Amino acid sequence: KKHIELRFANRYNNINNNYKMSKEMIFMYKNRAENGLFNISGANIRKYRQALPGKVSQRMLADMLQVEGLDLDKNAIQKIETGLRFITDIEIKIFAKVLHVSYADLLD
Repeated sequence: KKHIELRFANRYNNINNNYKMSKEMIFMYKNRAENGLFNISGANIRKYRQALPGKVSQRMLADMLQVEGLDLDKNAIQKIETGLRFITDIEIKIFAKVLHVSYADLLD
């Protein structure tokens, strides 16, 4: 029992030390765009989606993405387009393919 308590105490101290370190380093990393949003490509995704022929909805875009192997629903697309959700490089790659644009078009 003492051995388990000691391991817990060491783990707790390690967590606290890591927390203190990360708290001090919090200003070193930017996880948001300059405008405070979680991504920089959401507005471009919306622009290129709306430019597709046939008035493509978020639901229709979700269906197109799912055909390419990216499982997103319309709610996820809405959050991406409004900057309320992070977007991965894998997702950007598939968005670019479905929207018929380059990666740079989505990131600029």
